[in-house]
Amino acid sequence: MAELILGPMQRYADERQATVWVETDASCEVRVLDHTARTFEVHGHHYALVVLDGLTPGTTTSYTVELDGRQVWPEPDAEFPPSCIRTRGSAGPVRLMFGSCRTSVPEQPKERRKHGVDMLAAFGQRLMRLSQEEWPDLVFMLGDQVYADDTPEDVRQGIEQRRDTDEGAGEELADFEEYTWLYHTAWSDPAIRWVFSTLPSMMIFDDHDVRDDWNTSHTWREDIRQLDWWQQRIVGGLTSYWVYQHLGNMSPAELSSDPLFARVRAADGNAGPLLDDFSYGVDQDPESARWSYVRDVGRVRLLAVDCRCARVLTPGGRRMVDETEWAWLREQATADVDHLVIGTSLPFMMPEGIHDLEGWNEAVCDGVWGRRAARVGEWIRQAVDLEHWAAFRTSFADMTDLVQEVATRDDPPATVLFLSGDVHYSYLARARVPGAGAGASAVFQAVCSPIRNPLTKVLRYANVVAQFGVARLIGHALASAARVPRSALQWSIDEGPWFDNVLATLELDGRSATVSWDAPGEGADQDGSLRRVADIPLTPTKSAAAERAGASAG
Repeated sequence: MAELILGPMQRYADERQATVWVETDASCEVRVLDHTARTFEVHGHHYALVVLDGLTPGTTTSYTVELDGRQVWPEPDAEFPPSCIRTRGSAGPVRLMFGSCRTSVPEQPKERRKHGVDMLAAFGQRLMRLSQEEWPDLVFMLGDQVYADDTPEDVRQGIEQRRDTDEGAGEELADFEEYTWLYHTAWSDPAIRWVFSTLPSMMIFDDHDVRDDWNTSHTWREDIRQLDWWQQRIVGGLTSYWVYQHLGNMSPAELSSDPLFARVRAADGNAGPLLDDFSYGVDQDPESARWSYVRDVGRVRLLAVDCRCARVLTPGGRRMVDETEWAWLREQATADVDHLVIGTSLPFMMPEGIHDLEGWNEAVCDGVWGRRAARVGEWIRQAVDLEHWAAFRTSFADMTDLVQEVATRDDPPATVLFLSGDVHYSYLARARVPGAGAGASAVFQAVCSPIRNPLTKVLRYANVVAQFGVARLIGHALASAARVPRSALQWSIDEGPWFDNVLATLELDGRSATVSWDAPGEGADQDGSLRRVADIPLTPTKSAAAERAGASAG
């Protein structure tokens, strides 16, 4: 008899459709709400994505999971309420919970002291105590869902039993098989499993899903390719990402037209080699596939941007996103919506001093001060992670132009919002868009990091001093000396930084927007008690807007 290994995970949901992902220990038929799917096999592991259609808008439906006709979910004596599918109605606010950077360590006192409360698990405890009207509509995981280069103890033990850790990848992950162990550790906690079974989710990778500083530069890439274990690692990382994360990002319509998914489902036995060939090809030629995607929730457009695999790393021609993917993103960003939300794992608007340092560093690496300085610049780039949007100035300028175009057009969105993680502190930045009049979009960057991987107190102070102090003093001078042009977009960090483990919630109601951050409260891991760090209106509230409209009419 087949058993449920991982899931169910509700991934996509709209007014009439949803998808549910599972992993099982054997080939079987999976049934959810009278819809079925046959599992497919990848290197001895079995998965299914069940597409539910014909659902009724604005309803909540509890569901079970059956494998070959035998119910396996919910588990006996489950402490959480039944998992359910919620479809959107024609109106109502959109609540989007987001965050990044979550280590998968056991709930032990030693690990708790170092890593703190797992906010995703604490939120699960809280969610079961909230009315459904208060639930988020969607969870957006903005990178570093797993740390392939910093494995938890149970995964390390498995690696040590499987191979010699004094060779090859050492205690890091080596291939697809070891990635499966890490995903099992990351997503098996009962509270987290229930959250993912009940709330739709979006995901995008960042560097630690593959390796720290993944695709930082051409030099980094050439150096890593010299390691005899790297090809197996990158192929395993991308194949597992496709199975565990990306597959669920696609809508039912996209799934039905995706040739790779069709080939995987039609494979006779192991589809692993098909996916491995795909992953190898994507690593060699980023333009051969697109990891970025779009999802609409009511009048809100969500754009998830791949700013890792899609990079162009040629010195002098660096781009955060290759030209093919950028053309697609531009087209998606021009939709007629109330809010445009751009999810990019790396913040677009960093502290001003770091932004200037990254621009300076790219210019130096490109040879503005000569070859010797370029080698030093490359060392600095890798040593202190100067690889955000400002370190890919062509793409930063392209995104600035796009934001200006969208925010200042006739009938623009109420907001253009960047959601990001990565940096292990949270903040809110407000942008000033050139040429923006009274009716232009409000433009913000909201960063939520980490979910569970806090900096030590020493590193917190060092980050404040370096990124908000020293860098501000010297960044502009260095950028000017390297003849780096100033950005047309100006911004300031109005709130933060905060260094707690956190989750953020973006609430969009009509053309109003509010963002909040929550950190663990007393007893968070037992009863989900959370502490509100900040609650910030990004636009006038609906009532204030109505009052202004009435006054204007009068």
